[in-house]
Amino acid sequence: MNAVIDAIRKRRSVRSYDSRPVSRETIRTVIEAGNEAPSAMNSQPWRFVVVEETKIKETLLRAALPNAQKILEMIKDVNPERYEMIKKRYAELKDPVYYSAPVIVFVIGSGRYADHSCPLACENMMLAAHSLGLGSCWVGFGAMVTEDAEVRGILALQEEEKVYGPILLGYPRDYPERPAKHEPKVTWL
Repeated sequence: MNAVIDAIRKRRSVRSYDSRPVSRETIRTVIEAGNEAPSAMNSQPWRFVVVEETKIKETLLRAALPNAQKILEMIKDVNPERYEMIKKRYAELKDPVYYSAPVIVFVIGSGRYADHSCPLACENMMLAAHSLGLGSCWVGFGAMVTEDAEVRGILALQEEEKVYGPILLGYPRDYPERPAKHEPKVTWL
């Protein structure tokens, strides 16, 4: 099978990491893959912030957790089964947002083309991580930190910038099974 198609099919969102550090060289390789993503008008509207320090991770978690819990409460009535699954995860884990990943990479973008381009950089990074034997996970709750002044300072987040990651990176402790996928809806004209 084609190596790219194989990587796309086998990559999973990993939420369980061992504590083994990821080398800076490997992190740079993942970021370089993100930087190679296509971008509207070749704007390359992104920058990357790599978080490895435990204290900063704790600050990020403190900022993200209340917002994540608000969202969780909003799905309580809409999707009770999912609510119970996530609530259980929150009760069991020390870090139910960033999953104690050794590395958190914030993909930060700005400008007219960021909404179209930065997600492509994120996907490239996750595929590159998979190809290097790393697990990765895009965590939406992890981006809900931008109202916190301390976090804005840590990320040097400017008013016009938006967080498009964060992407978690680390060596997987557990690797999830492939979930069932729907057949693609295709219209041929």
